[in-house]
Amino acid sequence: MLIFCAVWLTFIPAYVSSPGKFTVAVEIFAILASSFGLIMCLFAPKCFIILCQPEKNTKKYLAGLKIIYCIILYKDCALIFVTFSINARNLRFSYTMIFAIEEINNSTELLPGINLGYQIHDSCAAVPVSGSTPSIAISRVIGSFDIPQVNTSFKYFQVSHIATCACLSDKQQYPNFFRTVPSDAFQAVALAKLVKHFGWTWIGAICSDSDYGCAALESCTFCLVCLFPIFIRHEYIYHLLRSTAKVIVAFTATGEMKVLFEELATKPSPSRQWIGSESWITDTNLLRFTFCEGAIGFAIPKSDIPGLRDFLLDLSPTEVESSPVLTEFWEETFKCTLKKGDLFSCKETFNNQAEVSNDFVHSSPLRITTLVYKAVYAIAHAIHTVVLTNFWVSVIVDSSDCFPCPIEFWPNAERDSCHPKPVEFLTIDETLAIILAAFSVGGACLAILTAAVFFHHRTTPIVRANNSELSFLLLFSLTLCFLCSLTFIGAPTEWSCMLRHSAFGITFVLCISCVLGKTIVVLMAFKATLPGSNVMKWFGPLQQRLTVVFVTFVQVIICTVWLVARPPFPMKNFSTYKEKILLECALGSAIGFWAVLGYIGLLAVFCFVLAVLARKLPDNFNEAKFITFSMLIFCAVWLTFIPAYVSSPGKFTVAVEIFAILASSFGLILCLFVPKCFIILCQPEKNTKKYLMNKK
Repeated sequence: MLIFCAVWLTFIPAYVSSPGKFTVAVEIFAILASSFGLIMCLFAPKCFIILCQPEKNTKKYLAGLKIIYCIILYKDCALIFVTFSINARNLRFSYTMIFAIEEINNSTELLPGINLGYQIHDSCAAVPVSGSTPSIAISRVIGSFDIPQVNTSFKYFQVSHIATCACLSDKQQYPNFFRTVPSDAFQAVALAKLVKHFGWTWIGAICSDSDYGCAALESCTFCLVCLFPIFIRHEYIYHLLRSTAKVIVAFTATGEMKVLFEELATKPSPSRQWIGSESWITDTNLLRFTFCEGAIGFAIPKSDIPGLRDFLLDLSPTEVESSPVLTEFWEETFKCTLKKGDLFSCKETFNNQAEVSNDFVHSSPLRITTLVYKAVYAIAHAIHTVVLTNFWVSVIVDSSDCFPCPIEFWPNAERDSCHPKPVEFLTIDETLAIILAAFSVGGACLAILTAAVFFHHRTTPIVRANNSELSFLLLFSLTLCFLCSLTFIGAPTEWSCMLRHSAFGITFVLCISCVLGKTIVVLMAFKATLPGSNVMKWFGPLQQRLTVVFVTFVQVIICTVWLVARPPFPMKNFSTYKEKILLECALGSAIGFWAVLGYIGLLAVFCFVLAVLARKLPDNFNEAKFITFSMLIFCAVWLTFIPAYVSSPGKFTVAVEIFAILASSFGLILCLFVPKCFIILCQPEKNTKKYLMNKK
């Protein structure tokens, strides 16, 4: 703006003082200089970063946040020591699942008469992996399998309590994946806001080399760039110790943080503010590292599961002995030997289970365990819904005790099961919709082509007559009228239902207001030719524009009130046909819909009356005659539309409305512009002011 103002301030005296061709040269120079100044100042720096410094083309750099290093913790790093022992926490998750399943099997309300089963397998994970990695692999494998059943088919579904990767929210890749734990995308945004809240701009970032760490780091808006990520193996502790960052964000699993903290504990380092992900921030085992005191982060909400603790403590010697997993856990917990058939060495331990504190019998309120419990119940409720749906109709032979199918279902021919009803609407791939869409696009192209012809011959009398500005505005509104019919094709949505009626109402009023303005101009122009008449000064170009704006604005108000008060909305119609569902747009407010149509009709009738009055005015090319014919077609179409619209069901209601829009639009463009185009292109000798003004 400084360059722009300087150029044009310099231009004024130079322009005034320059003679002849130099005046033009000065003006051209000012235009070019100010334009180059704008493009060089606004876009050249951005292009330089895009092409030459792509590392700065990140949100983090633009926000001024600096991450001085990014450490990726590799699972195969020598510092990650693996111990082949039972994970008591995961064992608790397994027995929480068993507890929930037994609750459901004993319930008389949820899945009555149906028993759920389970299988528990050892993951054999020598190296800890994130909860998302196996979920991604399993979801990709089982997503393509179907289980064929009688009358229907079921797919495998996966419900995870711990897979948090944001990538799993993509239903295109993982359509059969569900979870009871929030996505990392939410946590990443929350951590970003936390960092910005405290004004930290010089931070370090540590993440696991897994789907959990890397995906979270990518979606984390505070980690807006990691310009030069350092892929560290053995030396990552060295980089952390020599770093000047006082704030460290760690998006890692608990096991990796434990290894990191153990290594840091052996080397003196300055105090730092740790920001942790939910995976490790609530791990009580990390509290022994004093240098991470004051660490902040977000956690899964705590809750209690009534009866779970008693269930976990109620392990009998026989149950422990029969399970290799429990045997290994028991021997490791109580430091005793439990051999099959010999319970003596560990016998006394069964009496003091409650006195032992470990990750299996957790004394504090539960977090992830609750998500396991919810996942089981989510599956049970889903199965319960499916069972009720599939067995709503009695399948007992010769039974007179039958039940109706749900409203969205229809019995098969044998009347022993329910099937979803087909949903009907005007789809884009059916012949009727294709034909209507072709006419819609064709009409829009015709209007644009007509506008091009008029623009090319804009200086000729037939174009300049009767306000060429209104003619171009009318062609523009007709283009919108043709195109608005496309919004009626396809499945109705909340937005499309509101758009189709409001767009139709406003564009047609804009169209009719232009025709009304042209009609009034014809009447005024004739009266202006009478001796002593001065009426044209009262309806000049300004008054014509104001008329169009005012008339259209009234319709805008009507549509706004309708959309705010009771807008149209998508609705499933079950009443017209019993065997199928009609997906259509409910009017919301019938008064609003008929007010829109009524206002269009009122304008059309008024325009038609004025055109009839002016049709016999003595000009060789009296546009009022063509306006009369166009309004006659328009009114005939919409008078026919009303009974057809009311009586047509389903997709044919939409087709009738599209047909009315197209028919009236084609009537207007053919009656108003084809005669003019014919004279312009085929009879140019008549395109003269003398011929047009020659009175009969």
